Amino acid sequence: MSDATLHATAHNPDDFAVQIADQIESFLVAVAEVAKGDEPDSAVPFLLLEVSQLLLAGGRLGAHEDIVPDERYEPDLGPEPDVDELRENLARLLEPIDVYSEVFDPYEPRKSPVPARISDDLTDVITDLRHGMAHYRAGRTTEALWWWQFSYFSNWGTTASATLRALHSVLAHVRLNQPLEELDGLDTDQSMGDETLEFEAGRVMAEEIGEPLGVRPAK
Repeated sequence: MSDATLHATAHNPDDFAVQIADQIESFLVAVAEVAKGDEPDSAVPFLLLEVSQLLLAGGRLGAHEDIVPDERYEPDLGPEPDVDELRENLARLLEPIDVYSEVFDPYEPRKSPVPARISDDLTDVITDLRHGMAHYRAGRTTEALWWWQFSYFSNWGTTASATLRALHSVLAHVRLNQPLEELDGLDTDQSMGDETLEFEAGRVMAEEIGEPLGVRPAK
């Protein structure tokens, strides 16, 4: 039986809603804890895990039949909570690897990669999720599920997927000893041979990016 059928709202809405809300709440809490910077050594691996788990919830919402809200117009939730402090804390924590390149839509031809920031992406996702959580906590379960499903397709699903690829790339580069082409602080002395430069790049990357963010290269 498919997930969409198993968890159809007409059959058992409470279980499905609770499970989705729990996964989203877990993500919100986890990212806020990471942003505090108390454990920078585990930041990237932990964010990779949390974004992966969030996308599981998104996949379930995406596979679900269309959720229709109870009311024609969305109730006013008031001003959105400020996320500037969270964004700034994440940007400081992830500074060596915050900026990455992303192709906005892989099915649109001839689109060039655009720069993005993990810190911006995470706070963008959190803004969408908090909006739905406000409905959920107010007892408007169907409204919350509708919003999470709609914004998954329109925004946070794509954004979280891009963030996941960026985090995965950081881990892969370091653990597979594959240096990035550009790295601040890398010594590019022309007297070095290609093999020496490659080795030095991997070493510097591990020290300047890997170790501060809790990523260890393969031995």
